[in-house]
Amino acid sequence: MKILINILIITIISFNLSIADELQVFDFTETELAELKVRKVRGADNKTIYTVGTNDNGNYLKSVADNAASGLGKEIKIDLDKTPFINITWKIEKDLSGIKENTKKGHDFAARVFVIKKTGATPLSNRAINYVFSSNNKVGANFPSPYTKKSIDNVLASTKDSLNKWVTVKANVKDDFKRLHNLDVNELNGVAIMSDTDNSKMKSIAYFQNIYFSSQ
Repeated sequence: MKILINILIITIISFNLSIADELQVFDFTETELAELKVRKVRGADNKTIYTVGTNDNGNYLKSVADNAASGLGKEIKIDLDKTPFINITWKIEKDLSGIKENTKKGHDFAARVFVIKKTGATPLSNRAINYVFSSNNKVGANFPSPYTKKSIDNVLASTKDSLNKWVTVKANVKDDFKRLHNLDVNELNGVAIMSDTDNSKMKSIAYFQNIYFSSQ
């Protein structure tokens, strides 16, 4: 009996640790979609259209950006000492081939996920890493946003390799803030999703699924 109790205790502890080691960011339900903060990019003619759906792997978010730019944000505290890795499953059905993504005229992405760290009193002082599914750059490329050096674009997936295919990627956010911003960051303050085509005036179609943070 004592052995059985010890096994049960170990199992319960391991189960609780596995839950604590993963933090889901989005549910991708109709209820959540109605509650998320929608932020239209200044000067954009239209808002990106976001809808939710379900497949064999669970809920997903579909984005259609037709000369449009708006994002969905969530204020959430994420302890990067416990869960430094962001995990994203996504797909681009229609990309933005041919644009120069590191210029103002071409700074559009069919799919991107921002991680945000507050570093001052106003949103303009925030630092961000913009994890992108690029239409024109290879995985591993990174460059400052042409609009602000406080946001760095970091390519985690590319349609050069994976157009219209579900792709799962992972990145160490804590290490990336140090590498790209030279900042030691222990906690994030928010995560946002965006598909934008307001600069290129093109149309993109993308999908997001299962965005979460993990310990490894």
